[in-house]
Amino acid sequence: MNLIEAIVLAIVQGITEFLPISSSAHLALVPWWLGWDDASLFFEVVVHLGTTLALISYFWADWRELIKAGLQILRQRKIVTAQERLLLWIAIATIPGVIGGFLIEPYFDGTLSEPAQVAAQLYLTAALLIFSEWYTARTYAAGTGRNLDSMKLTDSIAIGVAQAVAIIPGISRSGSTIATGLALGFNREAAARFSFVMATPIILGAGAKKLLDVVTGSESVANSEIFPLVIAFIVSAVVGYLSIAFLLQYVRQHKLYGFAYYVIAFATITLIAVVIRG
Repeated sequence: MNLIEAIVLAIVQGITEFLPISSSAHLALVPWWLGWDDASLFFEVVVHLGTTLALISYFWADWRELIKAGLQILRQRKIVTAQERLLLWIAIATIPGVIGGFLIEPYFDGTLSEPAQVAAQLYLTAALLIFSEWYTARTYAAGTGRNLDSMKLTDSIAIGVAQAVAIIPGISRSGSTIATGLALGFNREAAARFSFVMATPIILGAGAKKLLDVVTGSESVANSEIFPLVIAFIVSAVVGYLSIAFLLQYVRQHKLYGFAYYVIAFATITLIAVVIRG
């Protein structure tokens, strides 16, 4: 992989990891569109670590308070404050994704990965975004919305299942979890913030799993690839950080329809290209 390819794909990872448009689909389809080889597992690990750094950096203040809450739970052996309850909901919401990662993800590593299949699955992301906005508008009065202090066990489980569903290539993790949060009645900022904070353990776990695959595998890195990989790590971290900031600001004032329309257009153009290329 040369430097240009590394920078382009790192930008793609940084943007799509957090915007509700599916990073797995874009990392599969962008090289196909450009006629490049698929990204190596080592490259995926590097840019994944970059976006993980962005996520932890952006929400470090939140996690600092959550860590304090966890220590307090251990000391008092009970859950009292809203922050302690939030930590519990994050832990519960992570469980479906962990189970799916071990039991379901290996199946998708070898199937549903062709360009036409990935593009078709993007329509599911668009459908989730559109349905959540439609359902929210019909069900909840304008200007209302729950905050995270009102979260219950059933909410945590539902959003966790939505995160696990995003193991399927083409389904956006942030899209499915934010859409579920909106459908459950949370206000737009609360739904987005919980989606991102909840993502931290699962993204860390996925990165660790990929890193283990690299360590235990036979893949090696040529000396000429080291510099592009370093640049890719930095680019994915910076772009990822900016993407988080953008989306949190965006959802405060805008609906998710724009992302849905983009995903539909990208999927449709890709399917047309698949037919034309034969």
